[in-house]
Amino acid sequence: MIPEFPRMKPLELADRDDVNKYLEAYQPEICELTFANLYIWRHWEKPQLTLVNGNLCIFCQPPDEPAYFLEPVGNNRLDETVKACLSVAPRLSRLSESFLKKLSGNFRLKEDRDNFDYVYLTEDLANLRGKKYDGKRNLIRKFEQNCRGEVGSLTGAWIAGCLKLVERWEANSPEENRTMDERGRAASKAIKEALGNYEPLGLSGMVAIIDGQVEGFCLGERLNRETAVVHVELASREIPGLHQYLNRECARTIWKEFRFLNREQDAGLPGLRRSKLSYHPHRLVKKFDLVEPGPG
Repeated sequence: MIPEFPRMKPLELADRDDVNKYLEAYQPEICELTFANLYIWRHWEKPQLTLVNGNLCIFCQPPDEPAYFLEPVGNNRLDETVKACLSVAPRLSRLSESFLKKLSGNFRLKEDRDNFDYVYLTEDLANLRGKKYDGKRNLIRKFEQNCRGEVGSLTGAWIAGCLKLVERWEANSPEENRTMDERGRAASKAIKEALGNYEPLGLSGMVAIIDGQVEGFCLGERLNRETAVVHVELASREIPGLHQYLNRECARTIWKEFRFLNREQDAGLPGLRRSKLSYHPHRLVKKFDLVEPGPG
């Protein structure tokens, strides 16, 4: 059971059904608001659950930034709920514009560009039509000419191979990621948590197999009625075009029933930002920090 504010409880796997009940009614648009995402990052974010005015509120205390509440999941007495959250934490963070429009009070806001979500039309990623995708199609063509790649559903038989790929990714992380050692290790741990719990967390995935070895995989889930969110997409850097190939094949198969694909944020990493922008997002889901009531 999720306790009433001000009592809180740490997130556990046993909370899945209770949390999903609130999320299903809410239909979130930000990538943070899925049970799987909260669970696989729990060692870093240390999420705690509480109910404020019937809204699910999630308190996070990561080691690299001030503590915060995510946007309350619900629509009950939201201004009062926000103020209750601010009595415990210095801010609410990762707030979507759609949530902020529900508030009637005057609050101080700060845009959080590094956490904007990139949302794409699934059809665009599946077909890569037009001149703007020439480079992606060329890379895929070269990959298909040089490699005998196969894609299939991620099942238990491939977990060990996926974990080996994660270890190679850790060992060969580019320089810009090495400056984020703690968070980089947390990301690796989150990926391993997702792989180890993908069935109970309700995740779906695909693997790319070359010469009998896992060289790429993706993991994600339903975010809302129209959108899937991709939590993990990893491909061997030594195989040109594989990442683009895997991205396209996932859009064509496991995500094809969804109109949109949310591929999460860029965390302020320049290389990742360039990569996500190069796929020409349909829109960015803006996010904000709310730090305190404004004047008046």
